[in-house]
Amino acid sequence: MEDIKFHHTLPIQLRFNDVDKFGHVNNTVYFSFYDLGKTEYFSSVCKGVNWEKDGIVVVHIEANFLSQIFGSDNVAVQTAVTEIGTKSFHLVQRVIDIKTEEVKCICTSVMVFYDLEKHESKPLDELWINAICQYEGRDLRKKK
Repeated sequence: MEDIKFHHTLPIQLRFNDVDKFGHVNNTVYFSFYDLGKTEYFSSVCKGVNWEKDGIVVVHIEANFLSQIFGSDNVAVQTAVTEIGTKSFHLVQRVIDIKTEEVKCICTSVMVFYDLEKHESKPLDELWINAICQYEGRDLRKKK
């Protein structure tokens, strides 16, 4: 994962209720950080999406917790698409300390493009694919 370049970074404002009785951010909260990162990534990279018709759904998600986040820390979530298939794509996200750039947690997920009207997966729109590849600076299409 060292070769992944993260072009998208979203600072996260920690809330009082993110911190548990041990003084650190509870591990369940990290997934809300990753959701914020995904939302901002796609709204800035794939403009003009009709979110009432088209959606993306998580079909697999996995997180590795590397270091605690405390309520006084300044963190950000970074998001990158690493591979694009016909109907799905792979994301890597991480939460970092803004000051030290220490990686606190790494998350990988598989997302599927979804037709919200028909309630089924569908092929990724070429406009999305092109926008993501351009933003990431390389062709991410899965090689057959």
